[in-house]
Amino acid sequence: MALPSDTFPTDARAIRAMIRTGAHAAHTAGLAPGKLQCNLAILPERFALDFLRFCQRNPKPCPVVGVSETGDPFLPTLGQDIDIRTDVPRYRVFRGGVLTEEVTDIAALWTEEMVTVALGCSFTFENALLRAGVPVRHIESGRNVPMYRSNIALQPAGPFSGTMVVTMRPIPEALVAKAHAISARYPQAHGGPIATGDPKAIGIADLGKPDYGDAVEVKPGEVPVYWACGVTPQNVLLDAQLPLCITHAPGHMLITDVAEDAETTIYTPENA
Repeated sequence: MALPSDTFPTDARAIRAMIRTGAHAAHTAGLAPGKLQCNLAILPERFALDFLRFCQRNPKPCPVVGVSETGDPFLPTLGQDIDIRTDVPRYRVFRGGVLTEEVTDIAALWTEEMVTVALGCSFTFENALLRAGVPVRHIESGRNVPMYRSNIALQPAGPFSGTMVVTMRPIPEALVAKAHAISARYPQAHGGPIATGDPKAIGIADLGKPDYGDAVEVKPGEVPVYWACGVTPQNVLLDAQLPLCITHAPGHMLITDVAEDAETTIYTPENA
């Protein structure tokens, strides 16, 4: 369920309140302009250190911007009122490496051993692209960003390994350098692109068939540009076959109170 875009609030806390009550369960692309959006990995504490090592070794797809206390569903460094059990539009639940369900509330699944790892999201730099006159096709089309499994290997840590998932945005050829420079300013949101041009060079067979999200048109004179994607840890967690882990559904992010261009991801009233 989602409100028409012309009636949607822009305040991050107001949007989270809608999500918390079930008034919005769709993707978050284009929402709360200027605020950091996050991918999520929620897993038992005994696996959390290895997962954080994995993220440290693979910062492009896994830029850590927040970590909860064990058993604590709140993330005060990202927003005073954030409750990770209710404030994401849609969650994915994996058991033993199998996706068992998608839900809009994980309160019944929360345990005292859970740790939340929040990871930066490429939705964050899209507002900067738009302000600079660089088109973002999936926002223009009211769609979720297309996401693809690539053949780019990741550095393993403990039980975690795999290949990178990437997002793709068609960029006019004359604006590719500008898009690269702008997104590179946001290392907490995957930074600059990891590839441009031929999708087959990074293991993508067909841009018209994304593994996640929605396909978008690549028009004449445009170049496919690829960024590291925060769905990457979902595949890594799945392959690790943990007894239980929870992530956001692709494109359904946690919207924080942190300014997307803040030098720190610590929430304060000044950067809200």
